[in-house]
Amino acid sequence: MKLLVLGLNHKTAPVDIRERLAFGPDIIAGALRDLTGCDGVLEGVILSTCNRTELYCAVQDGAEETLRRWLSGFHGIEHERVDPFLYAHADRDAVVHLLRVSSGLDSLVLGEPQILGQVKTAYQTASDCSATGKLLGRLFQHTFSVAKTVRTETAIGSNPVSVAFAAVNLARQIFSDLSKQTALLIGAGETIELAARHLHHNGVGRIIVANRTVERAHDLATQFEGFAISLTEIANHLPEADIVIASTASPLPVLGKGTVERALKKRKHRPIFMVDIAVPRDIEPEVGELADVYLYTVDDLQGVIDESLRSRQAAAVQAEEIIDFHSGEFMAWLRSLDAAGLIQDYRQRSEELRDEVLARARRQLDAGKPPAEVLNFLAHTLTNKLLHAPSSRLRQAARDGDAVILDAANELFQLAPERSQSNV
Repeated sequence: MKLLVLGLNHKTAPVDIRERLAFGPDIIAGALRDLTGCDGVLEGVILSTCNRTELYCAVQDGAEETLRRWLSGFHGIEHERVDPFLYAHADRDAVVHLLRVSSGLDSLVLGEPQILGQVKTAYQTASDCSATGKLLGRLFQHTFSVAKTVRTETAIGSNPVSVAFAAVNLARQIFSDLSKQTALLIGAGETIELAARHLHHNGVGRIIVANRTVERAHDLATQFEGFAISLTEIANHLPEADIVIASTASPLPVLGKGTVERALKKRKHRPIFMVDIAVPRDIEPEVGELADVYLYTVDDLQGVIDESLRSRQAAAVQAEEIIDFHSGEFMAWLRSLDAAGLIQDYRQRSEELRDEVLARARRQLDAGKPPAEVLNFLAHTLTNKLLHAPSSRLRQAARDGDAVILDAANELFQLAPERSQSNV
């Protein structure tokens, strides 16, 4: 059994590919069942965010191609269309990758904290679906502990930066005075909550929260003196919005070009700044073609984000050192599983030999042989049987000049080097 990560992210694939391979919350359980039903896939976790889709799996040898074809096939996309954007990491590289992802070192925004919560949710979902076992269970618990260490022992989380922060920062550059602007936030998840917090902190004039569940929108809006609407009411309120930030889990766009065109007419073509953080996208790409709309996706925010990251670079180096150390710890535990199985097999074989010789000794006692003679037989025969296989292998190693086997035997049996070789 080995660890394997297969996926794509904002570094390897454009948003139009990422959105086609995203797993929404409504399909994730079925996807996990389908994934772990594949040949050679023993355990699985699916991590799907706006910036990445990744499969974390415990697999048998040769399962990588199965995973590659499963990912494209599940979404009904040609394998050849997807495969060039995929990366794969095995064993220690897979551990390092997950630790880096969970610590925010592989994010669009270096050190952003939201990804750890997303990783925890992905693992919990897989666990609830019985898609995880001993290997991934240990790996993800280890990951959560290491990510906490990175947060507490480095400054990777200083100078808060996130996609939401970058969106609001860009809005501040476009509208120098946010106090006169109205922001329409579409969605009510963690990213939108962060955007609302940043907007409120920067003194935005009004906040409107639109969500499929109005109660959730109301709970969020009241925190920031805003008001809530349903998604079906967006068209009525869009003309009021100077800033639109969208991040829902909808598989289809919630804001189309026609709706925006009508809103612009009512606004007398005063421009609207829009940020679509969602994957799949919430705003039709054609909206960006309108003259009075400034539409940005998560990929477009990279330049804005870069300006806020310089202070985190030194902390990232320190974080990489922590991750390197703790990935070694996990691999040591993983290797111990192989040793545990070997020990169990060796003990079982020894007990079988013991039982065999003991049965013969009892038959001799029942036949009237003296106990002292039977005890000698038992000790001599059992010793010979236990030593036969390793003795034969050591003789062969000596004939072959295999110093590795001889040195290992010396270490294993704690023998003097000259004796371990001269008596073979």
